[in-house]
Amino acid sequence: MEAGETPSGGLGAELDGIEAAVDSGDTDLRRLGFWRVVALVKRDDDLIERYADQVGRIDAKAFRAGVRFRVPVSAGIAVMLIAVVVGIVAVALAVRAGADPEPDQVTAGIGLLVGAAAWAAGLHSLAHYVVGRFVGIRFTDLFVAFPPPPLPGLKTGYATYLRASPVARAWMHASGALATKLAPFIALAFAPVAHAPGWAVAVLLGLGIFQIVTDILLSTKASDWKKVRRELGVARARRRATG
Repeated sequence: MEAGETPSGGLGAELDGIEAAVDSGDTDLRRLGFWRVVALVKRDDDLIERYADQVGRIDAKAFRAGVRFRVPVSAGIAVMLIAVVVGIVAVALAVRAGADPEPDQVTAGIGLLVGAAAWAAGLHSLAHYVVGRFVGIRFTDLFVAFPPPPLPGLKTGYATYLRASPVARAWMHASGALATKLAPFIALAFAPVAHAPGWAVAVLLGLGIFQIVTDILLSTKASDWKKVRRELGVARARRRATG
């Protein structure tokens, strides 16, 4: 039996069966065993070369059948860029309000908070996109995941995702999480020049610390940091296999 094959006839046969099930309307990839197969494929370059396109095709079919709230990635990136620009404008207005002979601290404080929120929303997916494209990962859609709270995400072209190295995939996942955590601290850096009130400084600092704490306590078990750990685990397994 070759590496990666299963008693039922190999990964190719399993993927053929999964693809047939998806084509017939069953999009529960976990129940179908798809992600178990993907985990095996990730560990071997020959398997990636052989099966990446089929894995990507199955993933795309299930995604398009199961996710209604999605737009092309170009439109999604445009929305993210608009959010970043909104953040820049909000912080600029905050600085201007604080620079007046009689500083408007309320406007300055609200402007910094709006800027931080806009940057947190816009930079997360934008960072994923920039780092992903840099390491060869392509994206197809921006989508909103349900159930609540609705969370935006970028859909990878999974064949290109598999062909990137595990460490590169880990960096792509980490980039969005890091960008979100930096957003309130970037806004906070403008607080002195904006003469922001104490409550705005406290909210920004509290938000930044809260995000870091929740990452430490929760996100290694879910979301981006879970994926970072998963891909670094794949990298370690590949090194052991070739060492």
